[in-house]
Amino acid sequence: MENYYLKPNVVIEPLFDRWYAWPHLISPATAAMNTVDRHLKIMNSYVQSPKLHQAAVKNPKMLGGPFMDYDTERVEDVKNLIAKIKQDQSHLIEFHKAVKELDELLRTKANGYAMEELYKEVPEILRGYVELVYDLNNNPSFRFYEPLLYESELYSKKSQSIALWITDNDERPFCLSTPRLDDPNCLHLEIPFDHEGIDALAKMKRTPSSIDEIAELLNVPLEKRALFDTFFTTQEHPAYKKYDGEKARMRYFGHACVLIETKEVSVLVDPVISYYGYESSVEHFSDIDIPDVIDYVLITHNHQDHIVFETLLPLRHKIKNIIVPKTYSGSLQDPNLKMMFNNIGFNNIIEIGEMEKIRHGDVSITGLPFMGEHSDLNIVSKLCYSVAAGEFKFLFVADSRVLESKIYEHVQKIIGDVDVIFLGMECDGAPLTWLYGPLLTKEISRKDDQSRRLSGSDFDKGMYLVNNFNPKEVYVYAMGQEPWLEFISSIKYTPESHPIVQSNMLVEECKKRGLIAERLFGEKELLYHYELTHS
Repeated sequence: MENYYLKPNVVIEPLFDRWYAWPHLISPATAAMNTVDRHLKIMNSYVQSPKLHQAAVKNPKMLGGPFMDYDTERVEDVKNLIAKIKQDQSHLIEFHKAVKELDELLRTKANGYAMEELYKEVPEILRGYVELVYDLNNNPSFRFYEPLLYESELYSKKSQSIALWITDNDERPFCLSTPRLDDPNCLHLEIPFDHEGIDALAKMKRTPSSIDEIAELLNVPLEKRALFDTFFTTQEHPAYKKYDGEKARMRYFGHACVLIETKEVSVLVDPVISYYGYESSVEHFSDIDIPDVIDYVLITHNHQDHIVFETLLPLRHKIKNIIVPKTYSGSLQDPNLKMMFNNIGFNNIIEIGEMEKIRHGDVSITGLPFMGEHSDLNIVSKLCYSVAAGEFKFLFVADSRVLESKIYEHVQKIIGDVDVIFLGMECDGAPLTWLYGPLLTKEISRKDDQSRRLSGSDFDKGMYLVNNFNPKEVYVYAMGQEPWLEFISSIKYTPESHPIVQSNMLVEECKKRGLIAERLFGEKELLYHYELTHS
């Protein structure tokens, strides 16, 4: 019996109710809010005015807006999806309504007195799942018992599915505004994200296996078997060449994804990888350039361009440990990352907090404070990281924005100077409601919305980080420029775009000072020479 490999350009796309799955669709509370105030709202708008949506997606100024990227003939399909979601997700819809009712209850009745009597007025679907609290200034709020929500009817794996299809380019609709409707060239598998078949399928990129066996494991319908068979080939993929030097190797995979390897340890930061083997105008690494074993994956924060299940699920069988920011606030805007990963089949999660360290031989990983890019919301599930190989230090500040410089001065006193810094300079950023709008229980003014942005560092703030940590090399990253990121980030820059102008200024200033500096794009590989220290 002949064995086959999975073709390099097969997409394994995770979906929630046919919408592209991202972290806020896993935690039941955030899933409820996004189902009603993002998914149903966008779909209802499309049904009412499909021509408006059709025109909007063709307008570059509307990129990333709440417009479905379908022609007008898909109205009936969208109506059917709306009806299915309303039926299947009635609990989430009721939960969404109850959250808004609870918020109104606290605004009108929590006046500083003890809240014990108010528990009787909590909407029934929330009772036993929330705690009512005041802050130290008598402002009322509530928190969820998130583990109980995952064990309730509000968390259903039946909402999860996988779409398999072959791609030959980077063109895809914006993931937060367009669901994946039926397509003759796309195979939908009604399996949850923790299904063992996903790991078995992903392994076939490197290890051939039986198509019959994998089809049975994935419960592929008989009528879809012919399509399924087209996803495989007898052609062997190039083997991974393990780094075995006496130094460190850095590989940039696009956006915020960086692989650091020593002879013994591999560390992959914010995995967002263009897996797919097709001709592209942009040189880039793909999954053939990922180690067969990844010792640590580092997650900086809970945004859809830094936690990408489309990358992580196929890598799951390779990953020994995922390091995530520690949090257990129970707040709506800050779901627990360890809990989320555990519930979709990742059982190797390590939580660390600010200034906590993990050691693996000569490599150490330290979690650092992360300020900015979260629209001033109380979100603690975010970390920058210092990765040290011996005395050689890499610093990943992700999308940090220096809101309070003293914090980074305190950090520098503890970790010292670094050799290489990676900093994000998407300094415009989307407004608060672009990402967090569905979680708001009360409308905010346009002025406030535009003020509170998801922005990283500009020139001044970026140079502050350079001056503070004194690196020898400075790399601007996490800009969302790569074409395979556009469907997630909705970013398309011009030379006049503010983030490009600001990052150009930073790179030029660093070069004037004799530093190696570059705004990364596509791919980059560097070998670092240093003496490893041994304890």
